[in-house]
Amino acid sequence: MATVREGSNGVLIVVDVQVGVVSVVWDAQRVVKNVARAVERARAAGIPVLWVQHSDEDLPHGSPEWEWTPELVPAAGEARIDKHYNSAFEQTDLEQELAALAATHITLAGAASNWCIRATAYAALERGYDLTLIEDAHSTESMELDDGTCIEAWSIVEDLNLAIQWLSYPGRKNSRTTAEEASFCA
Repeated sequence: MATVREGSNGVLIVVDVQVGVVSVVWDAQRVVKNVARAVERARAAGIPVLWVQHSDEDLPHGSPEWEWTPELVPAAGEARIDKHYNSAFEQTDLEQELAALAATHITLAGAASNWCIRATAYAALERGYDLTLIEDAHSTESMELDDGTCIEAWSIVEDLNLAIQWLSYPGRKNSRTTAEEASFCA
């Protein structure tokens, strides 16, 4: 069982809202606008914003595709986490950053819903953090399976929203909210 983290110190984690990722996700303009709104509201409330940025062979570090989408820019002093795996916790310093902030509650936004957002959400809960997913501030692209079946992006987004709403972990709280209604703490 995970160590349940006591307290209500919140953070907003923004995952992979990068040019090369956002260029292919469903309803990108609306989602980026909602991520930007969540960042604006978190900063206004004095809630730390942590920026997670992915790199791999398809998204090389320092390339134009790797850069943050122009609508979103980390502020001076906001932590930046480099990652190479789906979960923002895997082989990164995210847990150390969260510990330094005494964070117990993670509010999550970004891309891609079915990969990095899902993996980071589950990893947070498994590590004892409370979690809120911003339901209108994450997205992905549609997936075509080998048999020709297409899983539409909106369906993937809604699936994760429902999963986060109904998951149950002992001693932890998980929920979903909108960018406009996020409270950023437990």
